Amino acid sequence: ALSRRPAVTLTATGTLAPLRRYISPGGLPPSPKSAASRVRGAEERRCCGFTRAPGTRVWSALGASFSLSLLLAGMPPNLTGYYRFVSQDNMENYLRALDINVALRKLVCLLKPDKEIIHNGNHMTIRTLTSLRNYIMDFDLGVEFEEDLGPVDGRKCQTTVDWDGDELVCEQRGEKRNRGWKHWLEGDQLHLRMTAEDEVCVQVFQKVK
Repeated sequence: ALSRRPAVTLTATGTLAPLRRYISPGGLPPSPKSAASRVRGAEERRCCGFTRAPGTRVWSALGASFSLSLLLAGMPPNLTGYYRFVSQDNMENYLRALDINVALRKLVCLLKPDKEIIHNGNHMTIRTLTSLRNYIMDFDLGVEFEEDLGPVDGRKCQTTVDWDGDELVCEQRGEKRNRGWKHWLEGDQLHLRMTAEDEVCVQVFQKVK
């Protein structure tokens, strides 16, 4: 431990004067040069209200904030929430591409589905809720699984869902070419873009909780 006894040094006139520094464990006061260097270093480390660890080039407060910003910038959004239907476009042509009969197409186009998403790490559950029937997807991100689309069009697909930047992208490999969907957020609105063959259907949902 450092001693609290003030060090002394001999002045040019031969008098003893206290040097306002603590004595080192060896009992010798620091040299004027090293003391001045420490003062300058302390001032540099306090520059702009941030502190820097001695002997490093990293500003601790600024660096931590910057690192956290970079970390958060690289993280996908959490989609957990309950979303109410707002609008849709081109649903009938999308259903026609899936060979849905005309009567059922007309009925589906009248539905206003809700979406409930539970997003916990790499596991997600997406519930599409309607007055006609509900459809539930339960999956791990990046892991292929067999999806039974019987409630939709009676087919099965090999499905993989994963992130592409801020978009949740689903690829449904099966009988129909270019089948899949993607979800993304714009503020409190959840967007869904569904594709089959050459048709694209877009739905928009508003987050309510």
